[in-house]
Amino acid sequence: MAMSRLFHLCVALLTAPSLMAQKPDLRHWSADGKARIEWSEGSVVETDMATRRSRPLVAKEVILRGLGDGDVDAFLPSSDGGRLLFFTRTKRVWRYHTRGDYHVHDRASGEWRRLGAGLPERSLMFAKFSPDARRAAYVSRYNVYVEDLSTGAVRPLTTDGHRRLINGTFDWVYEEEFACRDGFRWSPDGRRIAFWQVDAAGTRDFLMINNTDSVYARTLPVEYPKVGEPPSAVRIGIVDVEGGGIVWMRIPGDPRQHYLPRMEWLPDGSGVIVQQLDRRQQRSILWRCSVTDGSAKAVLEEKDDAWVDILPSWDADYDYGGWDWLDRGRSFLWASETDGWRHLYRVPLDGGQPRLLTPGDYDVMDIIRVDEPGGYLYFAASPEDATQKYLYRVRMDGASKPERLTPEGQPGTHEYDIPPGGRLAFHSFSSHRVPPVSEWVELPAHRGRDGESAVAAAVRASAAKPGPVEFFRLRTVDGVEMDGWMVKPAGFDPKKKYPVLFYVYSEPAAQTVTDRWGAGRHPLYQGDLSRDGYIHVSLDNRGTPAPKGRAWRKAVYRKIGVVNIRDQAMAAQAFLQRPYADTSRVAVWGWSGGGSATLNLMFRHPEIYGTGIAIAAVANQLTYDNIYQERYMGLPQENRQDFVEGSPVTHAGKLKGNLLYIHGTADDNVHYQNAEMLVDELVRHNRQFQFMAYPNRSHGLREGEGTWRHLSTLFTEYLRKHCPPGGR
Repeated sequence: MAMSRLFHLCVALLTAPSLMAQKPDLRHWSADGKARIEWSEGSVVETDMATRRSRPLVAKEVILRGLGDGDVDAFLPSSDGGRLLFFTRTKRVWRYHTRGDYHVHDRASGEWRRLGAGLPERSLMFAKFSPDARRAAYVSRYNVYVEDLSTGAVRPLTTDGHRRLINGTFDWVYEEEFACRDGFRWSPDGRRIAFWQVDAAGTRDFLMINNTDSVYARTLPVEYPKVGEPPSAVRIGIVDVEGGGIVWMRIPGDPRQHYLPRMEWLPDGSGVIVQQLDRRQQRSILWRCSVTDGSAKAVLEEKDDAWVDILPSWDADYDYGGWDWLDRGRSFLWASETDGWRHLYRVPLDGGQPRLLTPGDYDVMDIIRVDEPGGYLYFAASPEDATQKYLYRVRMDGASKPERLTPEGQPGTHEYDIPPGGRLAFHSFSSHRVPPVSEWVELPAHRGRDGESAVAAAVRASAAKPGPVEFFRLRTVDGVEMDGWMVKPAGFDPKKKYPVLFYVYSEPAAQTVTDRWGAGRHPLYQGDLSRDGYIHVSLDNRGTPAPKGRAWRKAVYRKIGVVNIRDQAMAAQAFLQRPYADTSRVAVWGWSGGGSATLNLMFRHPEIYGTGIAIAAVANQLTYDNIYQERYMGLPQENRQDFVEGSPVTHAGKLKGNLLYIHGTADDNVHYQNAEMLVDELVRHNRQFQFMAYPNRSHGLREGEGTWRHLSTLFTEYLRKHCPPGGR
């Protein structure tokens, strides 16, 4: 149900003041920010940002000679640029392609080597150079290895790994809900590696069934902790790459009642800093742990009556780790909602008082660049409009107000990639009216490097063309103001009444109403909703991750399936008061959490919604994983009735309209058992509906020839039949 995020192409850095993890990417900055290194037409090219001259670092013919015709999914230059690491022949692990082959190319000698000699092909994960580029480390078959790049000698740093004891990477639920995948870190001096170990021995398997690949069915086990089940025990160890025992970090607390979602090395290499969450995820403690004996000292503690968000949950740049160190490692940057807004603080490592750096009644949406030498922190925010996004900067001394750098008059979503130094930015922009456009700009003036700004020109060009999408706000009878977008029918006639299709997600993992290109479009409908005469609408309720403050986002605590559903229904009622909305033709659809919302809206508000199409929904909240469900709903041992009340299956007997339900039988995220529980309850109440099960398809229904075409046809025909298009 936690919504899948696309594989982000993010900058990989290992520089001061920000210690960032090395990420799989096709685009990198040099350590000084003066050059950009990227994949271009089969070559690795370096571009000097001052002269804009490019030169090949590794030519196409060299890559073809070393790798053949295999696709390169990512590459990583060593810190000195002398070696490059190429990731090829990748395979999916859960959601992401994180397993495959790694090849090292030595630019000086021209030699190529595939890492992991003696290990199975396509089994390596998260390979990365040591800081001095003499070694590489990686994970294979649940163990961590280090390889000498001169001799090719491979040394296992752990040997006890198996499916239930995972070294250097994570189980399903840590990856899905904490964005934890790469589970080890090189020390700054390259002498040691710190790694996570997940003990899933106490976590029960959920069995999926493959009925189609053989005449005998086979089970597919996934270690999956359901809500109410204790977490897998997780600990962090440090091992010397030359050999020796593992020093385990002695972090207080029962490891089966806590989580360790973040860990990085201290800049001086004396140990690691670890974030620990209690099982309810209401208490966060940062521990400074010693490399010598594993002893732990608390640095910062934070509590929340609902839940504490971790950084990767809202800033995808940290999906592969990273920690923003300041003052030569004496303090660090930290995000907190303690004053009711998501703000950034300077926190002393010795446990001193945090200092607010981003004051004001707004949320920080994204950390763009920490430029400590230049004295500025760059971040994204949108104080006036939660559907948009702009660049700000603030002095690192915490004594000034934020300064907006994005020019006025460019409403929409702005993204920035700022190299070290903060003098330039790769600026990307889109809105519901302007297709994606990008440019290089000089900061802080935000001037285009090539004269007139390409973004400004695109915004001006769009001004004369009325956009198909309208953004609006409405207030419900409960006094809740919600953002929404709407696409009206082509040739709209205000004297006619048109069918309305609502698109919903409604849960804390995703915001649907954002002012960017693609808003208002439908991924499944065959044809054009507008030309066919539908009004297409989406609304963001309380609990969605909009930058509207802590109270907005956490209003759904212990009330998912109740508060978000009422907000959506009351907003729909307000919208349907418009004279051109045909209240006899109202449909709603959603996927994952949006599928759950669709079911709840159909069952609990049949007076509003006549047709619903729900895909891969959590029909019973007691079937979903513990990290997500307990974060937002608490522990079922304490408030089980909240889970029952918020679950669509509880209200299935109230169905009156037309329901199409769709689910993949190999969904390892929202298990197919949700479909069967829902079907069972609908049958018990003699409620008629249409049901489609896709064999051996996962949560995204992307496997199998013809699947998307079939799904799209099914969706389109059902909508047209039960919620006919066109004005009347």
